[in-house]
Amino acid sequence: MLPQSLVTGLRALAMLALGGVLAACANPGPSQPVDEPFDPYEESNRDVHAFNRSLDRAIIRPAGRGYSNFLPDDIETVIGRFAFNLSIPGAIVNNILQGNGRGASQDLYRFAINTTFGLGGFFDPASEMGMPAPTDADFGQTLHVWGAREGAYVELPFLGPSTERDTWGKAVDLFTNPLTYVIDDPENYYGTAASASSRLSDRGRYSETIDSILYESADSYAQARSLYLQNRRFELGGTEDSTYVDPYDDPYGDLYEDPYEN
Repeated sequence: MLPQSLVTGLRALAMLALGGVLAACANPGPSQPVDEPFDPYEESNRDVHAFNRSLDRAIIRPAGRGYSNFLPDDIETVIGRFAFNLSIPGAIVNNILQGNGRGASQDLYRFAINTTFGLGGFFDPASEMGMPAPTDADFGQTLHVWGAREGAYVELPFLGPSTERDTWGKAVDLFTNPLTYVIDDPENYYGTAASASSRLSDRGRYSETIDSILYESADSYAQARSLYLQNRRFELGGTEDSTYVDPYDDPYGDLYEDPYEN
């Protein structure tokens, strides 16, 4: 169980964020076509997209390819597992805030098993035991459960596609992982380093898919926007009838469909 003071503080932060989202998120007018993305900031979004593409082309793509080629696949997988395991307490908190006791319990058991028998998360005995897949809950999802509207589509520098609601969610998620409050320095930075390493590894692993969107599409901005919105809405229980590969979403979660068999 989380300390009551931490739960109280997180609830206060959550309610503050919800109020901010309800006040700040743009709302599409009645003339907005329901089958088109709500993108009133398209001009500035395209500028940010151009920046992100330039950054990816000059630094992230070559670094990701080099990193992935340098490290053996098994080592990449172990680092990814470790980083993901450290993120699970944040998902537990979000499940609690959503009133999803079952999801919180499942994530808690997975975290306990993989942290102990999996040597800190380097191995994944929970999946081998047939435990349910992790919920990967985040605060953007929590805001959705609470009824906050999606708001306008935005593209964030360095982070890529998002919505106004999910942008607030990303900010609050910086504070929702209890491990950041109980682990001392410098151990507190191990998870951040592992996460950055995992993301760089993913850029190398999924290079062909990401390159096809960013550099082979007739309009990479529109393509990335469409993929992100459809995938995110599907994750949140929307009506999309198929899943989409979203290079900006956490690709690590997709690996749980086939738990590290490669």
